[in-house]
Parts: sequence; C-alpha cells; structure tokens
Amino acid sequence: MRATDIRIREVYFEYEDFRYRSPIKFGGVALDRVTVLNVRMGVESGAGKTAAGVGSMPMGNVWAYPSRALTYDQTLGAMKFAVSRVAEDYRACGLAGHPVDITHRLEPEFFLAAQDFNALHRPADLVPKLAVLVVASAFDAALHDAYGKLHGLNCFRTYTREFLPEDLDHYLGAEFDGLHLGDFVTQQAKPKMPLYHLVGALDPLTPADVTNPIRDGLPEHLGEWIKRDGLTHLKIKLNGDDLAWDVARCVAVNAIAEEVQAKRGARAWWYSLDFNERCQNVQYLLEFLKQLRDRAPAAYDRVQYVEQPTARDLAANPQNKMHEASKLKPVVIDESLLDLETLKLSMEMGYSGVAFKACKGQTQSLLLAAAAQKYGLFRCVQDLTCVGPSLIHSASLAAHVPGVAAIESNGRQYCPAANAPWDAKFPGVFTITDGTMNTALLDGPGLGTTPAEPPVTTAK
Repeated sequence: MRATDIRIREVYFEYEDFRYRSPIKFGGVALDRVTVLNVRMGVESGAGKTAAGVGSMPMGNVWAYPSRALTYDQTLGAMKFAVSRVAEDYRACGLAGHPVDITHRLEPEFFLAAQDFNALHRPADLVPKLAVLVVASAFDAALHDAYGKLHGLNCFRTYTREFLPEDLDHYLGAEFDGLHLGDFVTQQAKPKMPLYHLVGALDPLTPADVTNPIRDGLPEHLGEWIKRDGLTHLKIKLNGDDLAWDVARCVAVNAIAEEVQAKRGARAWWYSLDFNERCQNVQYLLEFLKQLRDRAPAAYDRVQYVEQPTARDLAANPQNKMHEASKLKPVVIDESLLDLETLKLSMEMGYSGVAFKACKGQTQSLLLAAAAQKYGLFRCVQDLTCVGPSLIHSASLAAHVPGVAAIESNGRQYCPAANAPWDAKFPGVFTITDGTMNTALLDGPGLGTTPAEPPVTTAK
C-alpha cells in the first residue's frame, strides 16, 4: 500500500422511502414515490488511520429498469438483490488503493449480480446494466467520501498524481496515454451555476391548470416557480409519441416564460428538451424541431440541447443516427451511456454531447467526463430526482467538470421532504432564489456533504 491508499473495513446500507409531492412522468409512467439507498463505508489507511464515508442515491427503478411486464415492486426488488451483492463485493474485495482504482477493478463483478438474478428468477425483462450502475453508485460515492475525509480534503482535490499515480490509459486505453484525470476536473467548485428546473409532462403551467392544489406553500404552476426561484433554465419533458402535443407544449411553456420573464426584466433564458427515448426515429425529432422553429422561433433559439430522443439500445437501433439533428442542436447521450464503448458508439451515430449522472458512479462519471472533454463533446450533468446527499454529490460533479452547462435539481419540486434536513446547512443549494445554485459550499471534506467552511476575512 502507498501511504495514501485505503482498504475497506466495513460496509452498511439501509433504505428510506418517500412519497413525491406530485407525480413525475418517466417514459410514459407516472411515478409518485422513491426508495433511497443510503450507504456507510469505513476505510483504513496503511498507517492505521480510519474514516467513514456516506453515499446516497435514489433507486430510480422506473428509469433504470423500465418494464411493461414487471411491476414497480418487482423491478425494485431486483435492484435490492443487486444492492446486497454489490455490498458484499466491496466488503470482501480486500483491495487497497485509491477509490478510482478500487471501483474500476470491481465494476465487472457488479454485473454478475444481474446475471445471477436473471438466472434465478427469469424475469420477463432482464435486469439491465444501468440498474446495476445505479445501485453501485451509492457504494462508490461512500468510498470516495471516506477517502476524502480520511485525507481531510474534498474528493476533487484527491484526483491528482499525488493520490492517483496512474494515467488515464490505465482505465480507458492507449489513446489516453500521457493524460491524467486531474487534468480534466477542477480542484475547486465553480462558485455558482445555473439551475435547470423540470417542467414535467403532468405539471401545471398556468393557474387554470391547477385542478388539485397542494397548498403546501410551494409554487403550484410554472409561472410561480419562475418568479419565486428566478429561473433561467427550464427542462421540458415531452412525450415523444405525439408530435402535435409536444410542439404545443413547448410553445405554451415558452409563452408563459416570456410573460413572466418580461415582468422580471430577464433578457436571456434557456430550454433543454427531454423525450425520455420515446421518439420512434430521428425523423420525429427533426420534424419537431422544424415545427417548433416555424411556430415559435424564439423558443427554438432558446433550446440549449436535446436529451437522448430515441431508444437507449443504440446497437439494436443503428438506423437512429443523429448527425442531421446534431447540426441543429447538441444531442446528448443519456440512458445509453454505460461505458467508454457506448460513448464511442454514440459518437459514431452522430450524438454530439454527453449527459453525466452521479447515479452511474463517481468513478465512471469522472473517467467518461475526461473522455468527453478529449473528444470535444457538449457536456451536461443531470440528476435522478436526487435529494439530500445525493443532490450534493450530483451538484459537486457538475461544479467540478469543466464545460458543464448547468445543474439539475428536481428533488426540490417533487420530494422536498427529503431535502428538509439539509436545507439550512446548505443555503442556496436546496432552495433557489436567483436561478443559480450556491455551489461554492460544495468544497467541504469528501463529497462535500459537510459544508465547506467560509473563508476567514480580516478587517483592515
């Protein structure tokens, strides 16, 4: 063991269940609840120093394990099976090193959990790799958190050669020879970043749309959200199988935004478009963009990027090439991004950007963020309706990867109860007032779930 290396000494996990404030629609399914996986991991250095880290992630089974043949509880149960197996993989591995080294070596073993579940239970829809990555991400987060805390540093200051001697070719292949992970992340978080607010397909846009008011003190419709939070970035969820509805929805969102932003005196704002892979083909996207440009040119101009519009299995759908669409707007790979191989395949198919998610693991996200920068791809970070520590993790990733456009934070809309214990500790992170997140607070020890101390100033 090098002096900076660690071994894993203990691994614990537990679950928390929350109800959503209002339903959110994923891929045509309305979701009203979430199970959060919380992990605690103890580590020890060669010198006998110990530390404990925490990791957390919504299980997100509707997104990570979509199925029309299996129930919500069945897909969640399969992912919980994987949780136990991944916990044991970390607990029994005996590996020493940096968290990037440990998780990179273990990742192939994680997928054996899915294979075993499929062999034992023969589900109608097999457990996908994405579901396993979501499960493993909470453990990987706890490992990085523990490592940073053991050294008294924010995690992003431990990706230098002092702590991680191997070049990227060790993880990503020969074309990355001479490049190092530390060259592709910043050691200090951006002080603030724009926040993308989700406009769900079921969300009210106007007061007239509020047919079942919640009356909990939070905004009830889009106009109120824009005004209260000073929003400048809106992520618009679309159906992908109803062109007229999708175009009309964007036109309506833009009309409301223009009205409210004019009253606020705002001159510039942006949209991202999320079809949740529901478009049958790229022609649907091209026609959508044409009609949006014809009906609302200003709305078209405000589109910053388009999230993966067609099916996540790229190899099985080679006809859905994005070259023409990427000439119009950045088109980013999301659900399909599982490793470097799928990243390269997406580039061959015309995708021009990448959406990173903390729910695919800190280790994998960092390595692929480095690859995306080398390849000159558009970059964004999205969340899985992250709450509490998982939002801090996701926001930290966005704030330390150069070129990331903005931060998503859907939990504040749909699951504020899970954020409540964290709100006062992180002012400007869980509650937004000027359209930006206060990411300066995210440089605390480990993954930043302990707030960074404010700088000491001396009066002159």
